[in-house]
Amino acid sequence: MKEFFAMGGYAFYVWMSFGLTFIVMATIAINSMLQRKRAVALVKRKAQLNKNSDVVAGK
Repeated sequence: MKEFFAMGGYAFYVWMSFGLTFIVMATIAINSMLQRKRAVALVKRKAQLNKNSDVVAGK
């Protein structure tokens, strides 16, 4: 098991690349979730404004 984690002397580079990849993928996932949340909120706001403008216009 120790030999597996040592990666033939390249452990630092291998585990750093895994760590960096994980950080980048997590950042992308979190950013995507936040953008989706903002987009849904924007659509709801626009729908509410549209609904209110229809009421004001007497439709």
